[in-house]
Amino acid sequence: MTAGPDRYNNQSAETRVVHTGWEPDALTGSISPPVHFSSTFQRDLDGGYDAGFSYARENNPTRAMLEAAIAELESAEHALCFSSGMAAITAVVQAMSAGDHAVVSDDAYHGTTTMLRDVFPRWNFEFTQADLTNPDAVRKAVRPNTRLIWIETPTNPRVKVADIAALAQIGRDAGAVVAVDNTWATPLLQSPLDLGADIAMHATTKYLGGHSDLLGGALAFRENNELAARIAQVQKLCGAVAAPFDCWLTLRGIRTLAVRMPKHCENAQAVAEFLESHAGVERIHYPGLASHPQHELAQRQMKAFGGMLSFEVPGGRERAFEVANRLRLIKRATSLGGVESLIEHRASIEGPHTPTPEGLLRMSVGIESAADLIADLDGSFGETLG
Repeated sequence: MTAGPDRYNNQSAETRVVHTGWEPDALTGSISPPVHFSSTFQRDLDGGYDAGFSYARENNPTRAMLEAAIAELESAEHALCFSSGMAAITAVVQAMSAGDHAVVSDDAYHGTTTMLRDVFPRWNFEFTQADLTNPDAVRKAVRPNTRLIWIETPTNPRVKVADIAALAQIGRDAGAVVAVDNTWATPLLQSPLDLGADIAMHATTKYLGGHSDLLGGALAFRENNELAARIAQVQKLCGAVAAPFDCWLTLRGIRTLAVRMPKHCENAQAVAEFLESHAGVERIHYPGLASHPQHELAQRQMKAFGGMLSFEVPGGRERAFEVANRLRLIKRATSLGGVESLIEHRASIEGPHTPTPEGLLRMSVGIESAADLIADLDGSFGETLG
């Protein structure tokens, strides 16, 4: 299976997500792609592997289909799939050198910053957090040994939007790899590689899978270059590869992405507008609102504003839990991007180093009726629990 940006360039996004990355099975003609569970593959008489597959940690046909699909969706030359989003992020850092430095958002996913703070100092790898919505702050954070700028946009959980093109230029000037966590936006809403980033990362667990039933991560590379080769070596030797069935579930999820994402976005906009006008909400974070500080940038950089939002209630942690505990339709759970709506008090999961306000609730808006979601939220802002 050949990865790359050319195969479906003339088709719409709706067509690409249905057909990208696979063809009917050559052996059986099956329209649904097969799952290849084999951990090992037969060698040829000369000791080689003419079919291109040798051992499942190194390569697998189902994983190859998914990697090709993600490469095509991100207009990338190459892609690699991992056992989780964190495994994908870690592989990028593992491809750096001892003594290197990274610049990371001051509102990054807590797993990313925890990994950088608690694991990689042992490898003498350093990082600085900066407000990535302010290019001047990023320039000031860059050091002579900066080799990675890790961007989230929108950010987790305060939904800030960073200017990918501007930060990519800063990265080029510094000789640093520029990687964008594109999980929240998906390839349908945002194209980091077209804006100058070197890598687009996805937790495929989220919107690409879309049904809260798999674990996976992916990296898509603008160029199939030496950086991609270094990270491929990490994938092969360190072994955090995506399992065949998770790859198959992700391929199936991608085929409905173009019908799911518009509904996520439509619902999130409606919920955000409701929350913005509600007396029980202190602050709402959603780039589709004109009140969002980076609304104009989001309009330019994104095709739509996504299904993720967060809001803050007065009264801190206690009041936030009261609101969440009153919900009946919206479920209290970690993760995002599934068809069902989820809500979570982020500070309590992020631990003692969290910069997240205690009154903040993060919501992954699903594809249910927006009216039902709003009614559930409205009912949660009652009197305090007795």
